[in-house]
Amino acid sequence: MSVNLSKGQGISLQKSDGATLTAVRMGLGWQAAPRRGLFGKRTREIDLDASAVLFADKQPVDVVFFRHLVSDDGSVKHTGDNLVGGAGQGGDDEAIMVDLQRVPVHIDQIVFTVNSFTGQTFAEVENAFCRLVDETNGQEMARYTLTGGGTYTAQIMAKVHRQGNGWQMTAIGEPANGRTFQDLMPAILPKL
Repeated sequence: MSVNLSKGQGISLQKSDGATLTAVRMGLGWQAAPRRGLFGKRTREIDLDASAVLFADKQPVDVVFFRHLVSDDGSVKHTGDNLVGGAGQGGDDEAIMVDLQRVPVHIDQIVFTVNSFTGQTFAEVENAFCRLVDETNGQEMARYTLTGGGTYTAQIMAKVHRQGNGWQMTAIGEPANGRTFQDLMPAILPKL
């Protein structure tokens, strides 16, 4: 059963039988919102990018994004850049896989971000979501919906962080501005 997350809400990454998750996928989907033009409704291509920033003791130590598809240790992998979106309510347009068992012990948080590389605001995007999937069985565990649009070009979506011997996911849902994950670092750091 999937949980619709709201800003700041956290969930434990335990399976219903009490076992610990071993691999998760953070999926991102979106569609360009139709807009009125001289010749009717039209959509514009929008390039949203998913990124994962790996932190050790609040210091960024690695990042996975469209120009660096695999973390240095191999535990986090990006499926590739989608330049136009289109999945919206269905499947993922971009995805980042995390092998939780392979994440080095010094990595204590992984923050997932979304940014509009082409600079359009989220007012021009619809049906955008971020979801967490148990990669071993394909079951969606949690979904965070980008709501309301707005004048910002990025979102700090969620973080996966160590808690005891396991992992927990917390929805952040913080709007920001920037075309790349580097632009978002000042907004990410207070969320750690």
